[in-house]
Amino acid sequence: MAFVFRKVFFVFFVSFVFALGGRAEAQARRVYISVDMEGISGIVGDDQTSAGQPEYGRSRKLMAEDANAAIRGAFAGGATEVVVNDSHGSQRNLLPEDLDPRARLISHSFKRHGMVEGLDETFDAVIFVGYHAKADSPRGVFAHTGSGVVKDVQVNGRSAGEGGLNTLMAQWFGVPVVMITGDDVAVEQQKEWTPSVRGVAVKRAINMRAVEARPLAEARREIEVAARESVAASRKPARERATSYKVRMQLRNFTIPEVATAFSEITLVAPDTVEFSRATMPEAYRIIRVLYRFINPD
Repeated sequence: MAFVFRKVFFVFFVSFVFALGGRAEAQARRVYISVDMEGISGIVGDDQTSAGQPEYGRSRKLMAEDANAAIRGAFAGGATEVVVNDSHGSQRNLLPEDLDPRARLISHSFKRHGMVEGLDETFDAVIFVGYHAKADSPRGVFAHTGSGVVKDVQVNGRSAGEGGLNTLMAQWFGVPVVMITGDDVAVEQQKEWTPSVRGVAVKRAINMRAVEARPLAEARREIEVAARESVAASRKPARERATSYKVRMQLRNFTIPEVATAFSEITLVAPDTVEFSRATMPEAYRIIRVLYRFINPD
Protein backbone atom coordinates (compact mmCIF):
# COMPACT_ATOMS: atom_id res chain seq x y z
CA MET A 1 0.00 0.00 0.00
CA ALA A 2 2.83 2.37 0.93
CA PHE A 3 4.54 1.59 -2.39
CA VAL A 4 1.37 2.43 -4.31
CA PHE A 5 1.01 5.67 -2.36
CA ARG A 6 4.63 6.68 -3.08
CA LYS A 7 4.17 5.90 -6.80
CA VAL A 8 0.99 7.97 -7.00
CA PHE A 9 2.65 10.81 -5.12
CA PHE A 10 5.68 10.72 -7.45
CA VAL A 11 3.48 10.87 -10.56
CA PHE A 12 1.51 13.76 -9.09
CA PHE A 13 4.70 15.61 -8.12
CA VAL A 14 6.26 15.25 -11.57
CA SER A 15 3.03 16.40 -13.24
CA PHE A 16 2.89 19.37 -10.90
CA VAL A 17 6.46 20.39 -11.68
CA PHE A 18 5.89 20.15 -15.42
CA ALA A 19 2.69 22.15 -15.07
CA LEU A 20 4.53 24.87 -13.21
CA GLY A 21 7.24 24.88 -15.87
CA GLY A 22 4.68 25.20 -18.62
CA ARG A 23 3.00 28.11 -16.87
CA ALA A 24 6.34 29.82 -16.30
CA GLU A 25 7.17 29.51 -19.98
CA ALA A 26 3.77 30.92 -20.95
CA GLN A 27 4.14 33.83 -18.53
CA ALA A 28 7.50 34.68 -20.10
CA ARG A 29 6.22 34.80 -23.68
CA ARG A 30 6.52 38.49 -24.51
CA VAL A 31 6.28 39.46 -28.18
CA TYR A 32 7.66 42.62 -29.76
CA ILE A 33 6.15 43.90 -33.03
CA SER A 34 7.84 46.64 -35.08
CA VAL A 35 5.42 48.12 -37.63
CA ASP A 36 6.54 50.12 -40.67
CA MET A 37 4.15 51.43 -43.33
CA GLU A 38 5.64 50.97 -46.81
CA GLY A 39 5.21 47.19 -46.71
CA ILE A 40 1.63 47.26 -45.46
CA SER A 41 -1.12 45.59 -47.50
CA GLY A 42 -2.56 47.94 -50.12
CA ILE A 43 0.03 50.74 -49.80
CA VAL A 44 1.79 51.70 -53.04
CA GLY A 45 2.04 55.50 -53.38
CA ASP A 46 3.75 58.52 -51.80
CA ASP A 47 0.39 60.13 -51.09
CA GLN A 48 -0.33 57.23 -48.73
CA THR A 49 2.70 57.38 -46.46
CA SER A 50 2.99 60.95 -45.13
CA ALA A 51 0.81 63.09 -42.88
CA GLY A 52 -1.13 65.74 -44.78
CA GLN A 53 -1.34 63.67 -47.96
CA PRO A 54 -4.80 62.73 -49.27
CA GLU A 55 -4.50 58.97 -48.75
CA TYR A 56 -2.67 59.04 -45.42
CA GLY A 57 -5.80 58.57 -43.30
CA ARG A 58 -6.66 55.36 -45.13
CA SER A 59 -3.09 54.15 -44.78
CA ARG A 60 -3.20 54.50 -41.02
CA LYS A 61 -6.19 52.18 -40.99
CA LEU A 62 -4.48 49.70 -43.31
CA MET A 63 -1.40 49.77 -41.08
CA ALA A 64 -3.49 49.11 -37.98
CA GLU A 65 -5.29 46.18 -39.59
CA ASP A 66 -2.06 44.41 -40.57
CA ALA A 67 -0.70 45.07 -37.08
CA ASN A 68 -3.89 43.76 -35.48
CA ALA A 69 -3.68 40.55 -37.51
CA ALA A 70 -0.18 39.99 -36.14
CA ILE A 71 -1.31 40.85 -32.60
CA ARG A 72 -4.23 38.42 -32.74
CA GLY A 73 -1.93 35.70 -34.01
CA ALA A 74 0.69 36.39 -31.36
CA PHE A 75 -1.83 36.07 -28.55
CA ALA A 76 -3.30 32.94 -30.10
CA GLY A 77 0.24 31.53 -30.27
CA GLY A 78 0.76 31.92 -26.53
CA ALA A 79 1.84 35.52 -26.04
CA THR A 80 0.91 36.97 -22.68
CA GLU A 81 2.08 40.47 -23.59
CA VAL A 82 2.52 42.22 -26.94
CA VAL A 83 4.36 45.51 -27.38
CA VAL A 84 3.93 47.35 -30.69
CA ASN A 85 6.43 49.98 -31.82
CA ASP A 86 5.20 52.42 -34.46
CA SER A 87 8.24 52.51 -36.75
CA HIS A 88 7.32 54.68 -39.73
CA GLY A 89 8.24 58.31 -40.36
CA SER A 90 6.90 60.40 -37.48
CA GLN A 91 6.25 57.10 -35.70
CA ARG A 92 2.86 58.48 -34.70
CA ASN A 93 0.81 56.71 -37.36
CA LEU A 94 -0.99 54.06 -35.34
CA LEU A 95 -3.99 55.43 -33.49
CA PRO A 96 -4.49 53.74 -30.10
CA GLU A 97 -8.21 53.45 -30.75
CA ASP A 98 -7.52 51.47 -33.94
CA LEU A 99 -5.14 49.00 -32.31
CA ASP A 100 -6.06 45.74 -30.57
CA PRO A 101 -6.69 46.90 -26.96
CA ARG A 102 -4.53 44.11 -25.55
CA ALA A 103 -1.34 45.55 -27.09
CA ARG A 104 0.91 48.24 -25.65
CA LEU A 105 1.95 50.98 -28.11
CA ILE A 106 5.28 52.84 -28.32
CA SER A 107 4.80 56.06 -30.27
CA HIS A 108 6.79 59.16 -31.46
CA SER A 109 10.05 59.35 -33.38
CA PHE A 110 12.28 60.82 -30.68
CA LYS A 111 13.68 57.44 -29.71
CA ARG A 112 17.22 56.29 -29.11
CA HIS A 113 16.64 53.05 -30.99
CA GLY A 114 13.99 54.05 -33.49
CA MET A 115 12.30 51.04 -35.04
CA VAL A 116 13.30 48.78 -32.14
CA GLU A 117 12.82 51.16 -29.22
CA GLY A 118 11.91 49.19 -26.10
CA LEU A 119 13.28 45.88 -27.35
CA ASP A 120 15.39 44.06 -24.75
CA GLU A 121 16.30 40.59 -23.51
CA THR A 122 12.96 40.10 -21.72
CA PHE A 123 11.16 39.46 -25.04
CA ASP A 124 10.76 36.00 -26.54
CA ALA A 125 10.02 36.80 -30.18
CA VAL A 126 10.19 39.70 -32.64
CA ILE A 127 7.84 40.28 -35.57
CA PHE A 128 8.41 42.83 -38.34
CA VAL A 129 5.20 44.09 -39.99
CA GLY A 130 5.04 46.24 -43.14
CA TYR A 131 8.76 46.19 -43.94
CA HIS A 132 10.37 47.12 -47.27
CA ALA A 133 13.54 46.51 -49.30
CA LYS A 134 16.83 48.22 -48.48
CA ALA A 135 18.24 51.27 -50.26
CA ASP A 136 19.24 50.87 -53.91
CA SER A 137 17.45 47.57 -54.37
CA PRO A 138 16.66 47.34 -58.09
CA ARG A 139 13.15 46.19 -57.22
CA GLY A 140 11.11 46.71 -54.08
CA VAL A 141 8.33 49.10 -53.11
CA PHE A 142 9.75 52.32 -51.56
CA ALA A 143 13.21 50.71 -51.24
CA HIS A 144 15.28 52.75 -48.76
CA THR A 145 17.22 52.45 -45.52
CA GLY A 146 16.31 54.78 -42.68
CA SER A 147 15.61 57.77 -44.91
CA GLY A 148 16.22 58.98 -48.42
CA VAL A 149 19.70 60.32 -47.54
CA VAL A 150 21.20 56.83 -47.10
CA LYS A 151 22.73 54.95 -50.02
CA ASP A 152 24.10 52.01 -48.01
CA VAL A 153 24.94 50.92 -44.49
CA GLN A 154 27.44 48.16 -43.81
CA VAL A 155 27.98 46.60 -40.39
CA ASN A 156 31.15 44.55 -40.06
CA GLY A 157 31.38 44.43 -43.84
CA ARG A 158 27.80 43.34 -44.47
CA SER A 159 25.24 45.57 -46.20
CA ALA A 160 22.10 45.97 -44.09
CA GLY A 161 18.69 47.47 -44.67
CA GLU A 162 16.27 48.26 -41.88
CA GLY A 163 15.42 44.58 -41.43
CA GLY A 164 19.10 43.70 -41.15
CA LEU A 165 19.91 46.48 -38.68
CA ASN A 166 16.92 45.60 -36.53
CA THR A 167 17.88 41.92 -36.65
CA LEU A 168 21.35 42.77 -35.36
CA MET A 169 19.68 44.52 -32.44
CA ALA A 170 17.46 41.52 -31.74
CA GLN A 171 20.49 39.21 -31.89
CA TRP A 172 22.32 41.43 -29.42
CA PHE A 173 19.50 40.85 -26.93
CA GLY A 174 19.11 37.17 -27.79
CA VAL A 175 15.58 37.48 -29.16
CA PRO A 176 14.65 35.64 -32.39
CA VAL A 177 13.08 37.43 -35.35
CA VAL A 178 10.37 34.90 -36.17
CA MET A 179 8.26 36.63 -38.80
CA ILE A 180 8.18 39.45 -41.35
CA THR A 181 5.48 40.90 -43.59
CA GLY A 182 6.01 43.20 -46.56
CA ASP A 183 6.54 42.91 -50.29
CA ASP A 184 8.29 39.84 -51.70
CA VAL A 185 11.66 41.60 -51.91
CA ALA A 186 11.61 42.59 -48.23
CA VAL A 187 10.77 39.01 -47.27
CA GLU A 188 13.62 37.57 -49.34
CA GLN A 189 16.13 40.08 -48.00
CA GLN A 190 15.14 39.23 -44.43
CA LYS A 191 15.78 35.55 -45.11
CA GLU A 192 19.42 36.46 -45.77
CA TRP A 193 19.61 37.48 -42.11
CA THR A 194 17.26 34.92 -40.57
CA PRO A 195 16.84 31.94 -42.93
CA SER A 196 14.14 30.34 -40.77
CA VAL A 197 11.98 33.47 -40.57
CA ARG A 198 8.31 33.07 -41.47
CA GLY A 199 7.59 35.47 -44.34
CA VAL A 200 4.24 36.80 -45.48
CA ALA A 201 4.48 38.63 -48.81
CA VAL A 202 1.36 40.80 -48.90
CA LYS A 203 2.25 42.18 -52.35
CA ARG A 204 4.62 41.45 -55.23
CA ALA A 205 6.89 44.32 -56.22
CA ILE A 206 6.92 44.95 -59.96
CA ASN A 207 9.38 47.83 -59.52
CA MET A 208 9.89 50.52 -56.84
CA ARG A 209 6.27 51.67 -57.04
CA ALA A 210 4.02 49.32 -58.97
CA VAL A 211 2.83 46.20 -57.18
CA GLU A 212 0.53 43.26 -57.55
CA ALA A 213 -1.42 43.33 -54.30
CA ARG A 214 -3.03 40.35 -52.61
CA PRO A 215 -6.63 40.69 -51.41
CA LEU A 216 -6.59 42.40 -48.02
CA ALA A 217 -8.63 39.76 -46.22
CA GLU A 218 -6.44 36.97 -47.58
CA ALA A 219 -3.21 38.72 -46.60
CA ARG A 220 -4.43 39.39 -43.06
CA ARG A 221 -5.58 35.82 -42.58
CA GLU A 222 -2.10 34.64 -43.50
CA ILE A 223 -0.48 37.22 -41.21
CA GLU A 224 -2.59 36.00 -38.29
CA VAL A 225 -1.86 32.33 -38.94
CA ALA A 226 1.85 32.96 -39.45
CA ALA A 227 2.08 35.01 -36.25
CA ARG A 228 0.28 32.33 -34.26
CA GLU A 229 2.46 29.51 -35.53
CA SER A 230 5.77 31.40 -35.38
CA VAL A 231 5.19 32.64 -31.84
CA ALA A 232 4.08 29.20 -30.66
CA ALA A 233 7.23 27.66 -32.12
CA SER A 234 9.65 30.39 -31.02
CA ARG A 235 12.64 29.48 -28.88
CA LYS A 236 15.20 31.94 -27.58
CA PRO A 237 18.69 31.36 -28.99
CA ALA A 238 21.99 32.33 -27.44
CA ARG A 239 22.87 35.99 -27.85
CA GLU A 240 24.89 36.78 -30.95
CA ARG A 241 27.34 39.54 -30.11
CA ALA A 242 30.38 40.61 -32.11
CA THR A 243 33.44 41.86 -30.26
CA SER A 244 32.86 45.25 -31.90
CA TYR A 245 30.66 46.81 -34.58
CA LYS A 246 32.34 48.65 -37.43
CA VAL A 247 29.92 50.73 -39.48
CA ARG A 248 30.51 52.18 -42.94
CA MET A 249 27.75 54.53 -44.00
CA GLN A 250 27.43 55.96 -47.51
CA LEU A 251 25.17 58.99 -47.91
CA ARG A 252 23.60 60.61 -50.96
CA ASN A 253 25.15 64.01 -50.25
CA PHE A 254 28.45 65.40 -49.00
CA THR A 255 27.01 67.60 -46.25
CA ILE A 256 26.12 64.95 -43.70
CA PRO A 257 29.52 63.22 -43.85
CA GLU A 258 31.23 66.59 -43.41
CA VAL A 259 29.07 67.50 -40.41
CA ALA A 260 29.53 64.01 -38.93
CA THR A 261 33.29 64.51 -38.66
CA ALA A 262 32.57 66.94 -35.82
CA PHE A 263 32.52 63.73 -33.78
CA SER A 264 36.18 62.76 -33.37
CA GLU A 265 35.44 59.03 -33.55
CA ILE A 266 33.78 59.32 -36.98
CA THR A 267 36.18 59.13 -39.91
CA LEU A 268 35.60 60.46 -43.41
CA VAL A 269 36.76 57.73 -45.83
CA ALA A 270 35.26 59.26 -49.00
CA PRO A 271 33.42 62.52 -49.70
CA ASP A 272 30.09 60.72 -49.21
CA THR A 273 31.12 57.97 -46.75
CA VAL A 274 31.97 57.78 -43.06
CA GLU A 275 33.18 55.00 -40.78
CA PHE A 276 33.04 54.46 -37.03
CA SER A 277 33.18 51.61 -34.53
CA ARG A 278 31.28 50.92 -31.32
CA ALA A 279 31.63 48.21 -28.71
CA THR A 280 27.93 47.29 -28.81
CA MET A 281 25.22 47.13 -31.46
CA PRO A 282 22.85 49.43 -29.53
CA GLU A 283 25.58 52.10 -29.46
CA ALA A 284 26.24 51.68 -33.18
CA TYR A 285 22.51 51.79 -33.93
CA ARG A 286 22.15 55.12 -32.12
CA ILE A 287 24.90 56.74 -34.18
CA ILE A 288 23.46 55.40 -37.45
CA ARG A 289 20.11 56.89 -36.49
CA VAL A 290 21.61 60.28 -35.62
CA LEU A 291 23.38 60.47 -38.98
CA TYR A 292 20.36 59.78 -41.16
CA ARG A 293 17.66 61.44 -39.08
CA PHE A 294 18.95 64.29 -36.99
CA ILE A 295 21.47 66.05 -39.27
CA ASN A 296 19.80 68.45 -41.68
CA PRO A 297 21.75 68.47 -44.97
CA ASP A 298 20.14 71.72 -46.20
